[in-house]
Amino acid sequence: MSTDTAARIRAPIDLVSDTIQGWIDGFYIQLPNIVAGLIFLVLAWILGRLFAHVVRRVAVRRGRPDLGQLLGSLAYGGAMIAALMVAAAIIFPSVHPGDILAALGIGSVAVGFAFKDILQNLFAGVLILLRRPFLRGDQIVVQGYEGTVEHIESRATVIKTYDGRRVIIPNADIYTSPVTVNTAWPHRRDEYDVGIGFGDHPAQAAAAFLDVLKGIDGIVAEPAPEALPWALEDSSVVLKLRWWTDSRRTDVVHVRARVILAVYEAAKAQGIDLPFPTQVLLFHDQTEESDGDRTRQREGWPAGSDPPKPRRAVVSERGGDAK
Repeated sequence: MSTDTAARIRAPIDLVSDTIQGWIDGFYIQLPNIVAGLIFLVLAWILGRLFAHVVRRVAVRRGRPDLGQLLGSLAYGGAMIAALMVAAAIIFPSVHPGDILAALGIGSVAVGFAFKDILQNLFAGVLILLRRPFLRGDQIVVQGYEGTVEHIESRATVIKTYDGRRVIIPNADIYTSPVTVNTAWPHRRDEYDVGIGFGDHPAQAAAAFLDVLKGIDGIVAEPAPEALPWALEDSSVVLKLRWWTDSRRTDVVHVRARVILAVYEAAKAQGIDLPFPTQVLLFHDQTEESDGDRTRQREGWPAGSDPPKPRRAVVSERGGDAK
């Protein structure tokens, strides 16, 4: 092998060797910066965790654990992002935090479109936690779901329904939808309609049912319960019973059960009729042979030799007809 050929073969090998040696020398030169950057990241991680813990503890003491959880997570995330930029500037002195922020500013547009729903739910969760329309433990109704609020997280609100199921509703949907907070106040009103017969006296029945309501356990004395004549239906006179009880679902359900049982027992003891819907059917046997013979045809009156007389139009003095 000639000297020129050997030189041409060694040239690439020497180039690769010199490149690797340069990397090794650069690594040793940058090693103090790398160690300093890693130490800074570890310290930032410890301080970030400690700061997030302090935020959560303060929020718990003020009765806002969900807000503390969210703010603690945001604080920790923000601290770690800032620490990463500073560590990058330490390890690579040629990199400036301003350049990183500029790159993040350009990329934030794409990130915003990609994570639009996540950011929307995050902002809605922050507003819910700050304004506090409902709290953890409240019983709410939203979008057809009813239950107890378990957690208010950064993305969604977790509800436990009364039949033991978990419903996760995005915060953006909750913030833009009507929400009924059943436990916003200590007491709430419940009501029940009772139908009595037309042969009974509504005022006396209402007074009897009102006395029953006042003695039921769980019904508060103020505001006082009420029993009001409310409507005249086809088969009954409706009395509306209204009372106030503890706003929690369990109390509302149990008190209503006591009311229904007590009203039934009172009506039975005092002879108050609780009618069921009835219908009256009129059968007509009018035929060609019996047409006009009121002793044979039946149009709502019994057949017989003395049928009711038909009603006739009476002409008034003004010329109008009256029946």
